Amino acid sequence: MPGLYNKYIKLINSVGDTITMTVAAVAAHGLVYGNPLSILTTEKIYTGIVSLGIWFLCSSLSGTYKFYRVRKVTNVIVSALKVLILYVLLTQALLNIFDTGSRFSQPFLVTYYLLLLVLIVAWRVSVVKIMRLLRRRGYNNRRVIIVGFSEAGKLLKEFFENHPEYGYHFKGFFDDHAPLGQEGVVGRISDVEEFTRELTIDEIYCCPSRLDNMQLQRLVDFVDDNLVRMKLITDFGGFQSSKLKLDFYNMLPVLIMRPLPLDDAINKVFKRAFDIFFSLTVIVFLLSWLLPILAVIIKLTSSGPVFFKQTRSGIDNKDFQCYKLRSMYVNKEANLLLARRGDSRITPVGAFLRKTSLDELPQFFNVLLGHMSIVGPRPHMLKLGEEYAQVAEKYMVRHFIKPGVTGLSQVRGYRGDTTALYQIRGRTKLDIFYLENWSFLLDLKIIYYTVYNAVKGDEAAF
Repeated sequence: MPGLYNKYIKLINSVGDTITMTVAAVAAHGLVYGNPLSILTTEKIYTGIVSLGIWFLCSSLSGTYKFYRVRKVTNVIVSALKVLILYVLLTQALLNIFDTGSRFSQPFLVTYYLLLLVLIVAWRVSVVKIMRLLRRRGYNNRRVIIVGFSEAGKLLKEFFENHPEYGYHFKGFFDDHAPLGQEGVVGRISDVEEFTRELTIDEIYCCPSRLDNMQLQRLVDFVDDNLVRMKLITDFGGFQSSKLKLDFYNMLPVLIMRPLPLDDAINKVFKRAFDIFFSLTVIVFLLSWLLPILAVIIKLTSSGPVFFKQTRSGIDNKDFQCYKLRSMYVNKEANLLLARRGDSRITPVGAFLRKTSLDELPQFFNVLLGHMSIVGPRPHMLKLGEEYAQVAEKYMVRHFIKPGVTGLSQVRGYRGDTTALYQIRGRTKLDIFYLENWSFLLDLKIIYYTVYNAVKGDEAAF
């Protein structure tokens, strides 16, 4: 039963969201006020209808109702969370503007938002799971063929066969050069039209590099005239990447090779807001009294300035002045040589500061100024960055985002003296993994392990 449910997906999600929001509101009212049915007043029903309108507006703006057959459950959850955050912000703003706070107490709103979070995520995940189960049983399937026998085509065939939950039924390759019968090749390109009509093929995946211009144009005309979906397979001569994004410059499709979560404006604003909040909290409640104490100790135990300022590489490889508490005796090699275990340049007090990471505290001012983030790839001195770029593949990619006070590579064992080649490459791989897979939860996890390691004691620190 190909395509049986596709046209109903948006309706199913919309109806489910409406029921979920109603249940969350009634349940929250019952938990807070004791009588769930007391919410059924004219004024509150009207407010509920407006609330539904706000929800559907937020869902439309975020594109959460767009149907994607191949979609990870984690992406579904993240999408639902984005809509919920936007909905809460807009709802709270309207409640404050129109002075309706007296209708709904803060305990009710908090309970309602928490219930809505649980129910919406559970509902969206349930829809995905049920659809996958139905596809495994033969419903909502797609009969597909691949035109062009290529490496990319073979990978796509494997994907179809290994993931029956997505409902793709692969019917064969068509190619003018590959032998018939080889790995699923069932015909020539000239056979595509007849085969498609006979088996009622739903989607054709085409590798343009295996067709000439006339064949490609004829195939395009055929799918348009027969209402068959056609999708193009990109083949980069063996290069494979899971991080691709399609963009349009007017009518010209352009593939972006390395899209990042922090390219998204909402993610960027959210991360920056957290950076400001976190850095201000540390500065006001910790640095305001701790820095003067550490400054006095540093001045009393060695000559030189309290703060050490060093030029380092930031976002887009632009230089910025990174601040630290001075942990070394004043020396001419501070900007040339990386500190090593047992380094004679490190003062006794400096050894303690470095061991406990207290020397990094002034970098919260860098965060507040926008030079750095709380979490991100650690910034390196300029000379060190040039050396690392020569030995670590794709080292410069880490400069697509702001450097951090702490980072994934630091909590995964690549802290301190990482001058060995495997350490440089390992740190770079983790930094790139972080920027390609950023999430707020990942940031929180890294912050937790940073604090945990500081309290426990990190053997790599010195």
